[in-house]
Amino acid sequence: MLVALLMGFSCGLPLLLTITVLQAWMKEKGVDLTVIGMMALVGLPYTLKFLWAPVLDRFTLPFLGRRRGWLLVAQVALIFSISGLGFTDPGESPWMVAFIAFLVTFFSASQDIVVDAYRREDLPDEELGLGASLYVNGYRAGMLLASGGGLIMADHMPFSMVYQVMAACMLPGILTTLLAPEPDIHDKPPKTIKEAVVQPLIEYFSRQGALWILAFILLYKIGDTMATAITIPFYLDIGFTKTQIGTVVKLFGFWATVGGSLLGGVIMLRLKINRSLWVFGFLQAISTAGFALLARIGNSLFALSAVITFENLSGGMGTAAFVAFMASITDKRFTATQYALLSSLMGVPRVIASAPTGFLVKHLGWETFFILCTLMAVPGLLLLFKFAPWNQQA
Repeated sequence: MLVALLMGFSCGLPLLLTITVLQAWMKEKGVDLTVIGMMALVGLPYTLKFLWAPVLDRFTLPFLGRRRGWLLVAQVALIFSISGLGFTDPGESPWMVAFIAFLVTFFSASQDIVVDAYRREDLPDEELGLGASLYVNGYRAGMLLASGGGLIMADHMPFSMVYQVMAACMLPGILTTLLAPEPDIHDKPPKTIKEAVVQPLIEYFSRQGALWILAFILLYKIGDTMATAITIPFYLDIGFTKTQIGTVVKLFGFWATVGGSLLGGVIMLRLKINRSLWVFGFLQAISTAGFALLARIGNSLFALSAVITFENLSGGMGTAAFVAFMASITDKRFTATQYALLSSLMGVPRVIASAPTGFLVKHLGWETFFILCTLMAVPGLLLLFKFAPWNQQA
């Protein structure tokens, strides 16, 4: 369980270094809002990681075992790429920034593949919900350090130095990889690349309702993800300082997320995963509407704190249920490939749907944009009728 928490931290740290922290840096350098929004496309590896996940299922490096060997390689590469991002200049060479940021997301996505497989193989089925909660907490802690801590540091040192500090913060993840035990797997891994690519897909798509589940994973968090993808420019536009954002949005919101994910784990033990997806999905939609209310109120620390608390609380619960759901439907023989396929779809809104957010804000305004994001939650909830009705316990 402790390993799930620490590996979650290592996975959460790089994510926002190419999103919110980079957005703040680009905003400071005077980069156009449309370009800032389009930078979400550097996150494509998060949605395409299923393409190389079979390689990580099929081959084992000659050190540390099937999972930890690949994990160490990804983490070392992350240290160098995060550090390299700090040596770029968004104002002078945005395309170089995009290239290095793409490397960060590629190695970060590779790390996610291995950690997701490790967690599924290491934990028994009855502990997946609690393990997911701890993983989410660690993930959010990494995001907090990167975005909240990064923005606060950026008020006192150059962004280039912030990225060097964040690169060094990957070292605890490497230590965890070196000390953690390798999962004991009784199912035989695939023996060929063909088996690693084809068999996971055949096994998954032979299930009843497989396509409906994929559609659900694609749509469940799309509204919430679009809304939070461009919140840093939103907060800056309505008058908050970087320190206020780092303190209130990240530090204050972090504890709400921790509480939400832990509470979500406990609630799942009682409601089970299906009913939890219903309850947490409605709460996520309501929390997204809170951003529209904040756009109308304007610069108010009290309103900001209230909106962020509720958003992080509901988001923590929703993510815990979502992660547990995806882990529960994977076959342990093909954990990396199947989970990568599912989590890749989960990442599509963060990349593809988030790319035009800057354009939408410029033409709709902040309040209308957030109302649109709230309505985007409806299709995902409706799909629950198809494969996870309220009265079906799972």
